[in-house]
Amino acid sequence: MITGMHAIVFSAEAEKVRAFFADVLGLPSADAGSGWLIFALPPAELAVHPADGDTRHELYLMCDDIHATLAELRGKGAEVARDVSDQGWGLLAAIRLPDGSEFPIYEPRHPSPPRPLDGARYQRGRAMAATTS
Repeated sequence: MITGMHAIVFSAEAEKVRAFFADVLGLPSADAGSGWLIFALPPAELAVHPADGDTRHELYLMCDDIHATLAELRGKGAEVARDVSDQGWGLLAAIRLPDGSEFPIYEPRHPSPPRPLDGARYQRGRAMAATTS
């Protein structure tokens, strides 16, 4: 039985990107040893699209209000790498990670599948991180 998704972001500036995920995005984490942080994520979705050419994988953050989220992230020092554009299926933008790469973020307009988990574990993790920091 699938119990979750483990996504990996590879970066030449891993320490800076980890700090960004913790300090700017506010993601709770656990130290897997030697400073290798594993970040908790909110509920996720997985889609499969047809590809022209090679198979590839993409990672997007999702939010309920793209404009409010970008304003909050800007207030924490994040750079918006791509302004909001209406893609039909959602409002898409991107933030810049400390290594210079872009991390897409969008406000979905498409239907979302029912969630097998209610997100309670994620919320408990966020609460625990807030009390220990």
